Amino acid sequence: MKFQPLRGESITTGLLFSLFVLLIFSCRAVAQESTRNEFLSIAKSAVVLYDAPSLNAGKLYVAGVNLPLEVVVKVVGWVKVRDYHGYLAWVEDKNLGPKRFVIVKIPVGSVYQSPNPTSSLIFQAQQDVILELLGIVAGGWVKVKHRDGQTGYIRTDQIWGV
Repeated sequence: MKFQPLRGESITTGLLFSLFVLLIFSCRAVAQESTRNEFLSIAKSAVVLYDAPSLNAGKLYVAGVNLPLEVVVKVVGWVKVRDYHGYLAWVEDKNLGPKRFVIVKIPVGSVYQSPNPTSSLIFQAQQDVILELLGIVAGGWVKVKHRDGQTGYIRTDQIWGV
C-alpha cells in the first residue's frame, strides 16, 4: 500500500509528527524509570547535613552512621537528601555509602523467621532502630539484619528506606 499524505500535509510533516509522538512516549518511559527511589546511607560516624551544597552553608543537623537517606538530586560533590521525617538537606557525597539500611517507622516493628506473619517472631525493633537491608522479597517484605546479628523479615509498611 502506498502512503497517501492528508490534504495539505507532506510526507515529511507526517514523518516528523510520528517521530515527535515516539519521542514523547520514550521520554515519558525514561521519566517513569528515573522516578524509582534511590537510597544511600551515612558511611561515617558523624556527618553534618547542610541547608545548601556548601561547607559555608547553614548546618542543619548531624547524622549518625548507617542512617538511610533518599537521594533527591546529585550535583558535583554534593547530594540533596530526604530523611524519613521528610526533612531535606545537603550532604557531601564522600560521606555517603551504597550499603542499604532501613529504619523502623512505627512504635514497634516485628521481624519474623520467614516473610509470613504466622511464622516465628525473631525479634521486635523499636521506632528509629536502623536495620541492614539484606534483600527485597515479593509481597511487601524485606530481609533485614539487626546490628546484633539477628536476621529475619519485616513488612515494608513498618520501615522506611525501601
